[in-house]
Amino acid sequence: MTALVYLIPAALFLGLLGVAAFFWSLKSGQFDDLDGAAHRILFDDEDVKPDQRKDG
Repeated sequence: MTALVYLIPAALFLGLLGVAAFFWSLKSGQFDDLDGAAHRILFDDEDVKPDQRKDG
């Protein structure tokens, strides 16, 4: 029973820390462009000719 004295504040602190991290990520723009990375992977950044590749 005395363990609850330590566990409840620890759980509340970790929960508030998670909520604070979530709001920080919203404020810093982490969720602004959700589809950009999915579309960006389909296109090459630069056109490299087959004879100019470094892999052989």
